Amino acid sequence: MASTAATLVASTAATLLVSTVAPATGPLDKYLWMLILGFVIAFVLAFSVGANDVANSFGTAVGSGVVTLKQACILASIFETVGSVLLGAKVSETIRKGLIDVTMYNTTQHLLMAGSVSAMFGSAVWQLVASFLKLPISGTHCIVGATIGFSLVAQGQKGVKWSELVKIVLSWFVSPLLSGIMSGILFYLVRTFILRKADPVPNGLRALPVFYACTIGINLFSIMYTGAPWLKSPRRWLACTHFRRLQASVC
Repeated sequence: MASTAATLVASTAATLLVSTVAPATGPLDKYLWMLILGFVIAFVLAFSVGANDVANSFGTAVGSGVVTLKQACILASIFETVGSVLLGAKVSETIRKGLIDVTMYNTTQHLLMAGSVSAMFGSAVWQLVASFLKLPISGTHCIVGATIGFSLVAQGQKGVKWSELVKIVLSWFVSPLLSGIMSGILFYLVRTFILRKADPVPNGLRALPVFYACTIGINLFSIMYTGAPWLKSPRRWLACTHFRRLQASVC
């Protein structure tokens, strides 16, 4: 799910662009070209995200020979899209109006449109350059920085929601730390109870249902509880119940 958030940057920026022109009529008609240009750049941005962030997600799987490069591309195309649709609402909302004060652009919507296009273009260019240089970077970091950059130029410091930015930056430091701790614990358990046994295959096969159940359960719970807005609240309780049943079935 790590790069699912990153695949949202193009669609999120495009949504921000559309949201500025949708309520308006008349004067903004002459900026239709900017909307069309924004969609074109959004596709380029999505391409750059796939070139870099998907490699971050599937690099270890391809490198170890678990899946081929072709299989990784097919899986990424399917599940990155599904993940962004089902789990991307909160992240999209944060990028769209959680970083900057969009109300400051009520009378200058064309300025917000131009800033959104500039942010997408800057993020896309840097990610493509980083991919050519073989640098693993984050698409989320790029679009956040680009959005903050255009807001500082357009409205100064008052246009940035600094408290939200601090939370996001803190998450960039906390996420690798927590991921490393969880990975270390999981590898220690696998090495102790599976790999170091005289015959690790039986233990490995017995552990597979546990890993599958935990992975599917966590994904279902996340989708139903904090997923897309069209997932109604009764389904949240269904997700909680299903998650508990999965846990009970493997224990």
